[in-house]
Amino acid sequence: MAEQIPPGTSESHGDTHTLRFVVPLPHPEERVWLALTTPGGLRGWLAGTEVIQGRLGGEITLRWLNTDPPHVVSGTVTAWDVERIVEYTVEVHGRMRFHLETGGGPGACVLRFTNEFRGTDELRLDCLAGWHDHFLYLADSLDGRPADWPSWSRERWQELRDQYEARDFGAT
Repeated sequence: MAEQIPPGTSESHGDTHTLRFVVPLPHPEERVWLALTTPGGLRGWLAGTEVIQGRLGGEITLRWLNTDPPHVVSGTVTAWDVERIVEYTVEVHGRMRFHLETGGGPGACVLRFTNEFRGTDELRLDCLAGWHDHFLYLADSLDGRPADWPSWSRERWQELRDQYEARDFGAT
């Protein structure tokens, strides 16, 4: 299943990390946009939303549903170009930019994702695995199988974490 999503890459400068993923999706941009910007869409693959104001400068509060108690972060919508680019800058997780492009055939698109944050190298590896895991959930959700958060297990994430560690994405 992990091979459905190409591995992410990372660059580090001191304790500042930039993660990048290029995720081909066999779904139209409009559908993926809703998964990235609406409460129902986000819940299917990333987190529940307590607040989401779909506009530049709007507020966002995300509640990760795979932790007990749920991990809640608040922030701001720092980019909003309808059906193309959305960027959330939130506590702890930093800047999360989602950029949709046409590609991969009729009715398909490519999601280019960038995450910039500060933290340890261990956190960088955790986040690479975490985003990869969430993009697997995104693909499933778009295929009509949204995440069943109460049954979430750490096993797939740990396997991904081990793979990223083995790849030795060292700081550059």
